[in-house]
Amino acid sequence: MDGYLTSEDLATRLGVKRESIYRMRTRGDLPDPDDTIGRTPVWKTDTITAWEADRPGQGWRKGKTSEQS
Repeated sequence: MDGYLTSEDLATRLGVKRESIYRMRTRGDLPDPDDTIGRTPVWKTDTITAWEADRPGQGWRKGKTSEQS
C-alpha cells in the first residue's frame, strides 16, 4: 500500500492514538478517506500532506497567532 496511510499510520504521523483518528473522523476534522481496502479507510499521502499544510493550530488556541495572544 505504498502511497497510502491507514488509521494506524496516520495516528503515528500525527502523534496521536488510533482512537483519536476515529474521533477526528467523526467530528469531520480529517479529510474523507481516499479509498477503503476491505473495511480499512486509507488516505493518500498527498491528501494528508495538503491537509496538514492547511490545518490551523491545535487546541483551544486554534487559529490564533502569537501577535493575538
